[in-house]
Order: sequence, then C-alpha cells, then structure tokens
Amino acid sequence: MKPNNMIKKFAASLFAVLAMTGCTKLDENLGSTLTNSQVSNALGSAGVGLLLSAAYADLGGPLTSQDQVFSLMENTTDESLVPTRGGDWDDNGVWRVMHNHTWNADHGQITSVFNSLNKINFDATNVLGFQPSASQAAEARFIRALALYYLLDLYGQFPIRNPGDNLLLAPVVKSGADAANFIIAELNAALPNLPASNGSNKANPDACRVLLMKCYLQKGTWTNRAAPTFDAADMNQVITLGNAIINSGKYSYEANYFDNFKPGNDNAKEAIFRYDNTAGVSANNSGIGARWNMTLHYNSWTPNNPNAGWNGFSTIGDFYASFNTTVAPTVYGPADTLLDGRIGGRYYAGTTPISGLRPGFLVNQQFNENGVAIKDRKGNPLAYDKTIASNMIETGNNLEVTGIRVIKYPPDYTQYGGGPAGNDLMIFRYPDVVLMVAEAQMRTGNTAAALTLVNGLRTARGATPLASITLVNTSNVEDPGTLLAERGRELYWESVRRTDLQRFGVYLKPWQYKPTDDPKNLIFPVPNSALAANPNLKQNPGY
Repeated sequence: MKPNNMIKKFAASLFAVLAMTGCTKLDENLGSTLTNSQVSNALGSAGVGLLLSAAYADLGGPLTSQDQVFSLMENTTDESLVPTRGGDWDDNGVWRVMHNHTWNADHGQITSVFNSLNKINFDATNVLGFQPSASQAAEARFIRALALYYLLDLYGQFPIRNPGDNLLLAPVVKSGADAANFIIAELNAALPNLPASNGSNKANPDACRVLLMKCYLQKGTWTNRAAPTFDAADMNQVITLGNAIINSGKYSYEANYFDNFKPGNDNAKEAIFRYDNTAGVSANNSGIGARWNMTLHYNSWTPNNPNAGWNGFSTIGDFYASFNTTVAPTVYGPADTLLDGRIGGRYYAGTTPISGLRPGFLVNQQFNENGVAIKDRKGNPLAYDKTIASNMIETGNNLEVTGIRVIKYPPDYTQYGGGPAGNDLMIFRYPDVVLMVAEAQMRTGNTAAALTLVNGLRTARGATPLASITLVNTSNVEDPGTLLAERGRELYWESVRRTDLQRFGVYLKPWQYKPTDDPKNLIFPVPNSALAANPNLKQNPGY
C-alpha cells in the first residue's frame, strides 16, 4: 500500500472516531478534503470490516473486567461481594459500597462502565457511516443495541447519534419506553440481514433473538422499576422467539456444566453469543483471566505461588444454600456436591490434576494437585469460611480465608505464561433462552409448561426435578423453589443477577450484608462528567 493511502485511511478512521464522540472543534480543511463519500470509497468493504472488528473488540474490556459490567451487575446483588482484606481490595471502600448500595454519582466504576459502553455505542455507529454492506450494518446495529441494552438497564437512558446528525448539537438521549422501543426496532431491522453462517463469536440471528427476548422481558421494568409490568403481547414475543431457538435443534445442554466455560470453549453446545478472548485489542492477560484471578487465593496454584490469584471476590452463604431445594440444610462441604452439578466441587480434567482446583463453589479446606492441604500466606489452613465480617472488613487470621469463592471459568494455566487465555466469555447461552421462555409462560399463566422446561434443565444438571415452582418469594430472595432461584443456580456470575432481581421485584429487599436500601438505587446515577458534557442527559432521581 502506498504511504499516502495509508495516511488517508488513518485520517479517515480518526475523523470518524472524533465525529462520533461528539468533538466539535474539527479541522475545517480536513472536513473539506475528505467527504463522507470519499472516506467510504477509500475504506472499501475491507476497511469497514476493520471498523466493525474494532467494535467487536470493544466488548472485551467492559464485559470481561472485574470492575466493569460484572461489578455493577453482580457485586450489587446477593451473588457477589468483595470484602476488604487488610490492604487488599479496599480502594477507599468502592467495592463494599457496591454490595450495600451506598454509591454516588462520582463512583469510579459507575463512571467507567458508562464511558466503556458508550465507546461501543459510538464505535458501532461509526460503521454505519461508511456505506457498510447489509450484513456489516446488521452486525454493527446488533453490537450497538447490546451496548444500549446495558446502558438503559443500568442508567435508564442513553445518548444516541446517527450518521449525518449535526455534530454541533449534543447527541439526543432516549429513556424509558422510547429507549426500549428504539432498541427493539434496531434489532428487528438487523435480524433479516444477520448471516446465519456467523458463528457464536459474531452477531448472528439467534443472538439477535436472545437480545430481543431480554428487551421484551425487561420492557415493563424499564418503564416502572418500582412496580414492573409484563404485557401479554411482550411475553408472547418472548415465547415465540425462544421457541424458534429451542426448536431449531442447534443447541443442547453440555454433559458437564463447566465445559461451557473451559479453555477451548469455542464450540460449546450452549454458546449463542460469546466474546472471543483470543481476538481483538482486549485479548490479553487482563481479559477473561479476571474471572478466576479475582476470586482465587494467592496460593491457589503451587507453580505460581504466591501470585496465583488476587484473593477477593466471594459469594454469600445464603445464595450458596439455595442450591439445596429440599428441607434439609446445606452442609457447606463435600456432601453438597451431590445436590446439583452446577455447585461444582467435583474432579475436573484439565484443572484438578494441575492445581487441585475443583470448579464451582470453593468451600472449606483447599488442596493442591497432590492432595496436600494448601495454606494461606500466614501459614494457616486455606479453608474458605462462609462467614464474612458484618462490615465486610476482614482482620486477623480471617484476613485471607473468609467467603465462599466461585470458579465459573476453569483457569487456563497456559495463560499464566503470557498471552490470552483460551476461555471465551459466554454472553448468551441456550439455558437462558429456556428459562426466559419458562418465565414468560409463568407470567401468562402457564406454570405447567414452565415447570417442564425447568425440570428438563435440572435433569441435565444432575439435580432433582422440582414438584412445583413459583416465580418469586418476595419475603425470601433465596427461596429455592422459585424461578428466580433457578436462574441464579444456572446463571450465577454471568452478569444478569441485578437485572433479574429488579424484574422479579426484589432488588430492594435485604440480604446478607445489605440490611436496608433506598428506591433511588434501582438505577445508577449518570456520571457527573457525562452530565457536564451532554446537557440532554438528566440525572436520575435521588442523586
């Protein structure tokens, strides 16, 4: 390629990025030299493909990092919390305030997630401005819709700018039903042009259907978070879309639950949409590796001792107990591994022989690959205790061992030697489709059909079928006989729990380490920096 062409393409891409991020101080000579048509001709299909690849790569940071979407969706719920352990995981209390719902509009994670999701929003929109093919435009629309879904769910509003909009004006902002309808319309427009040949690492028709299902389920919550509603027509859309996926025969349950998340999970039978951790600018050691590093102890893998993990994230005992659906209490030990394959604690090839680790919930004494009991850095037994200090600040001998740890993604031990881990992040999985259809069936009065779907999943997971099921117990978030509990058992630590708790109307209820709440916390504040940059954004009530 000639140098002047390379410069022109770089300038065009830079111009696109500046334009979509709302910059108004553009060089007039640049604007007059390169028209949009000229830039599109210069880029060509391959160049547009690079812009589209950049939008895909944008998903990595906010969706894999421990302090981004995961933190807002999980640490604010009964599934996850991060205790302060001496000098570790304090960070001026930013992790604790997420779990006990005492954040403010200047919280660093809330600001960072807003910015990261809007980068996806704007970069996907960039693709639409350069004469993409029909399939490229459809993929860009899907990626943008995914970012807008998260923005609407978390912040109640999102800015949107389409190609050709006046750059001297701040992007318009959509919220509530208007925002939901915009996302749904975008997905319906994209669906016919998404290539059926696209794999689960690309926007594909079934991924589009899943996101539509989520929008229809969540629509009444976005309109009224304090009292969610569920229109029968929306629920029927969920059932129709979900049945199209179920009846396609393309997906089935993995024989081993954790095979969905292992290194080399590209061809997982349940994968509908995943982030390819080995591709894109975000494919590095800080990608999917955070899923195990953030929870494992420093000594969890002998060859890398004392740097095998970051020793932070845990779950609460009450959530763990919801895996036992009988009257007998959980014992927080090996006997619980018989309750449900998803609770883990069993030998796993490729992991246990290397480190002794048994994926799932890690409770009590931990052992290395030779069966030798592991110790913490003070020489105490590394035995994870379900009890966490009431203020989530650990001291003394408890410093490194409190809290049940969670391994959803079996570690890729080759990752410790450098390079991206081989586990891809599961964004949409087949069981979520089944459970969403079951939920829509229950919300339209067909509990029998829902129970059949749920028990089919439970049987595949080695769990005893339920005799009956209800949607939710508003007096007990952890009631194991509810559909909410089944979603927790299947989808724990997959960044859906906050959304579920809100839709089921129990997000403000107390749970361990969160005794009280405020209705304003149903939605996150819009970062102050964003309000200053766009006057069309409005701060959410109470902040």
